[in-house]
Amino acid sequence: MRVEIDHLSVEVAGTRLVRDVSLHVGSGRLVGLVGPNGSGKSSLLRCVYRACRPRSGTVRLDGDDLYTMSHREGARRLAALPQETQADVGFTVAELVAMGRIPHQPATARVGAADRSACAAALERVGAAHLAGRSFGSLSGGEKQRVLIARALAQEPRVLVLDEPTNHLDIAQQLEVLALVRGSGLTVLTALHDLNLAAVHCDELYVIAAGRIVASGTPHEVLTPELLAEVFGVRAHRVRHPESGAVQLLFDRLSP
Repeated sequence: MRVEIDHLSVEVAGTRLVRDVSLHVGSGRLVGLVGPNGSGKSSLLRCVYRACRPRSGTVRLDGDDLYTMSHREGARRLAALPQETQADVGFTVAELVAMGRIPHQPATARVGAADRSACAAALERVGAAHLAGRSFGSLSGGEKQRVLIARALAQEPRVLVLDEPTNHLDIAQQLEVLALVRGSGLTVLTALHDLNLAAVHCDELYVIAAGRIVASGTPHEVLTPELLAEVFGVRAHRVRHPESGAVQLLFDRLSP
């Protein structure tokens, strides 16, 4: 399922946070949104998973306007993992993952056999089946992210939106989470803070600064020393990853 964002703008309390942004995520592609803190990444993604409404513009899923869909229909197509997840620590992992089935259940229905099967498959897929009986609040950061991804997979969406999914994780957990996302087979739009992780895992990147898209293309095309100096204020040296061949970056401060 493809995602098309057309001329989207976001305004909060009279301040324009996102300015006339258009981007495209092809079906089955993993597209990264990168930019400095405060550039508008989270504000843009909140509109894609309908946590807020844009001032103008549209979000389409396979050509259908997301904002004209019921919330239930939208949730059957798109799942999100926000940067700050208000998951109740009193729930067990199994209970939390089962919440992903709500868009597929009638209002008065209980969790059925098909729901339990989908949840078990999602936990198995992220390597967290052994955590099913644990309290969510007792998990490590990496375990929590795996469980939240399992909840999203149990939702059986075709699009996954992630806002900084590797924040506060150690490097092994970061690689594990992005490998799970990459292997999901879903269309993925994610904001990432680490440019080297973005370069390795993303098919395409959009660079946002001051609420506007300033560059787009493959990581090799986008992550140039000139752009990184202009947007991030750093001097970058490009090298090749010895195994994947992906562009990787070494940073220095710009000379005063």
